[in-house]
Amino acid sequence: MSEDTLRIRAVATRSGETGASAPRAAAPPKQTGQRDAFFDNAKYLAIVLVAVGHAWEPLRDGSRTVSALYMVVYAFHMPAFIVVSGYFSRSFDASPGRIRRLVTGLAVPYVVFETAYTLFTRWTDQEPDRPVSLLDPLYLTWFLAALFIWRLTTPVWRRVRWPLPVALVIAMLATLSSSVGNDLDLQRTLQFLPYFVLGLLLKPEHFRLVRRRSARVLAVPVFAAAVVVAYWAVPRMSGAWFYHRDSAEELAAPAWYGPVMTLVTFGCSLVLVACFLAWVPGRRAWFTVLGGGTLYGYLLHGFVAQGSKFWGWYEPAWVHGPMGVAVVTVFAAVLVTALCTPPVRRVFRWVVEPEMTWAFRRDARQQARERNAVREGSAVHG
Repeated sequence: MSEDTLRIRAVATRSGETGASAPRAAAPPKQTGQRDAFFDNAKYLAIVLVAVGHAWEPLRDGSRTVSALYMVVYAFHMPAFIVVSGYFSRSFDASPGRIRRLVTGLAVPYVVFETAYTLFTRWTDQEPDRPVSLLDPLYLTWFLAALFIWRLTTPVWRRVRWPLPVALVIAMLATLSSSVGNDLDLQRTLQFLPYFVLGLLLKPEHFRLVRRRSARVLAVPVFAAAVVVAYWAVPRMSGAWFYHRDSAEELAAPAWYGPVMTLVTFGCSLVLVACFLAWVPGRRAWFTVLGGGTLYGYLLHGFVAQGSKFWGWYEPAWVHGPMGVAVVTVFAAVLVTALCTPPVRRVFRWVVEPEMTWAFRRDARQQARERNAVREGSAVHG
């Protein structure tokens, strides 16, 4: 009998005497970096609603039903998008790598698309002298500027003792001042701030809570009630309160309406966001892969939405009837879906998600890690 065999038997005997169990195979490491299908699904469905809302805008005149649906959609589609954006901004720590991503993923696309939309609407709006102003976001570019500011302030909100109440107070105070001008659309940035801060505070268990079957069932009557209330409210109140871009004075309301409506709209929007998330499927679906390209759909569909009015797509009378509304809705959904697909993302990645390695110095820590890796490799192979 060989020494190796005797040694193995001796180890086995000692293990049995001490009650130790036989060694097990190591569990496979958990895969990291995988995208959560639920959030990709939520982002895709939210961007579809954004495009549909823009498509409905010219159909509101003369249709109380479309106006009611439009109000309901605007009450939660951007809040849902912002809450999810806040949730995924929790790890932002202002490190060099994250600052670089902030610049390439938000600041650069903002400059490019702000310029592009200005030049495009000079033609569609017949305003050839419209200036290119990077301080006055045009159309949907406000979200890029706002998200840049929100994400940059994330470390502050992680340190504040009562972040959500503070954010709500800031939003309420913003409605009192019409002097909060158009620079970087600051009024809208401040009024939407509580939704971003709420996203920073949420944890995975909060999303699991709204995904329960009871929440999905309850969401049906809640949404139905929201549509009924919106139908009643259309001739009685301005849906602009849900845009969060104007002060109370600019909406021809008493000053005290601003803080009150901030709280009212925040509560209504959160209920509808919860209902929306309750209906979002958690499993992979055919559109899950599109969730990673929602920024492309958001930035690109606006050119069609703006051009459609100039091209006269809404001029035929039938477009303003039930069949026309259905056609416009389907077209908007199909269009933004196509714009989120991988082929479109490959074509426009250079402008929406540019690498720009030439513009940044390499992180010293990353360089140190690479040098250590080279040394270790040399030691192994040398």
